[in-house]
Amino acid sequence: MASNKMIVYQIFTRLYGNSCQTRKPFGTIEENGCGKFNDFTPSVLKQIREMGVSHVWYTGVIRHATMTDYTAFGIPRQHPAVVKGRAGSPYAITDYYDVDPDLAVNVEKRMDEFEKLVNRTHRAGLKMIIDFVPNHVARQYKSIAKPKGIVDLGEDDDSTLGFSQ
Repeated sequence: MASNKMIVYQIFTRLYGNSCQTRKPFGTIEENGCGKFNDFTPSVLKQIREMGVSHVWYTGVIRHATMTDYTAFGIPRQHPAVVKGRAGSPYAITDYYDVDPDLAVNVEKRMDEFEKLVNRTHRAGLKMIIDFVPNHVARQYKSIAKPKGIVDLGEDDDSTLGFSQ
């Protein structure tokens, strides 16, 4: 397919591949399910490419505030009063250097699963876009995957002040 035209296919990643039909209001991930990185198989990506798509826009990949408890994996828990629903909003980022553990089959290998998705996407002849809004952070931001020497957003804030110029 030789075209200079860019055709972007946006996918809300946690919905794609989720075969669970429960749709329970305020349901847990166990009750309502969640799509996974691994749902984007070479066959699926080939079908997307055959539609004339040049770029896949994976929305909701960066780790954001959810009500799912991943503390057993060293991931800080979010206060339920500040999470939008149980699954959270992909625009309430809790770690710009990590990916959403809900999207992984194996939480401990979530970054590896994401990197494999990147490779599968490229092998299918597609380019990849990640949804990223720099000023959309969760009220409780705590990076567990940041590079050495990087200071967390708000880490140096004076918590005794409600507001400061």
